[in-house]
Parts: sequence; structure tokens; C-alpha cells
Amino acid sequence: MLRNTSTGYGRIAIAFHWTMALLIIGMLGLGLYMQQLPQTEQATFELYQLHKSIGFVVLALAVFRLVWRLLNPSPKLPENMHPIEKAGAHLGHAGLYALLFALPLTGWFMVSASPWGIPTVLFNVLPVPHLPVPGVLGSQEQAESFFKLLHEYGAYLLIALIVVHVAAALKHHFIARDSTLKRMISTAPARAES
Repeated sequence: MLRNTSTGYGRIAIAFHWTMALLIIGMLGLGLYMQQLPQTEQATFELYQLHKSIGFVVLALAVFRLVWRLLNPSPKLPENMHPIEKAGAHLGHAGLYALLFALPLTGWFMVSASPWGIPTVLFNVLPVPHLPVPGVLGSQEQAESFFKLLHEYGAYLLIALIVVHVAAALKHHFIARDSTLKRMISTAPARAES
């Protein structure tokens, strides 16, 4: 099945989830690694270009995924979940979605504000224009520092949300023994939770 049902995710939602999970984990690892590299080396420049290119892929996938989710509502949470747990699940997903947009956008603004004026060329093929940076943020250096801070702390927040997300999925699978994790792995119809 391609579309979501009330009890399970369809193939498209599952493909979005796991493709983006792999890209985001790779991007977080690459971002942490790049922070330790000398900024003036050619290899560092190439890694930054790759990071930016994949960031735009993540942003595009986030847009498509959000549209797909609006057209295909998520399956219902298990009936036996505590209301606080359900609220936490909804807040966690909202936070993940917000960061899927915020991180690429703050990265794009950071590059746009940089006094170095380094162009972004997606996969060495497609040039991407810089965004207009609000003058209220001060000089280019100040604006770049502001967006760098947002980008960096957003990445740490995303890491924390991913850890909680994975922990919750494992808790559902091994402790609650419901189909929450299974339905993000397979499109086989899940049994109704009681």
C-alpha cells in the first residue's frame, strides 16, 4: 500500500522516514566532524559544499514529506497510550518537523550572511542564490554568528529529539509490545491496539 491507513504507514511515508533519517544522521555526523577541521583547506571547503548540498536535499524532502503527511494523516496512536505520552509524541514529532526546516534554513542564512561570500553550488552543478539577510541583525559577521548559533544549537536539539524518538520507538516495541515501530518498517496491516 502506498498511502497511510488508520493502522499503518504506507510505502511512501516509510520511504520518506528512513531516507531522511539516514540523511539527517549523516548530516549531523558530518557537521560535528567539520567543526574540527581547519577552515582554509580545500578538503574542508568540499565537505562544506557537500553538507550544504545535502542540506538542500533534506529541505526539499521535508517540504514533500509535510505535503504528503497533510494528504495522508498518520495512523492513530495506540489506544492504551497515556494522554501525557500521546501529547509527548505529538510535541516530539512537531519538534522534529520544525527542525527539519529550521536547520537547512539557518544554514542557508548563515552562508548568505557570511562576509566571505562563498557561493553555494549544489553538487557542483546548480548555483543557489544567497538569501537577503535582515539588516536588524547588524554587520555580516554579527548576522553570520547569530545564524551559526541557531544552526549549531538546533543541531544539538535535533540530536536530543532523535535520541528520545528512538528510545520511545524501542520502548513501544520491547516494553509496551505494540505495533508502533513495526508499522514504520512494514506496510503489512497492523492489528488494532486495545
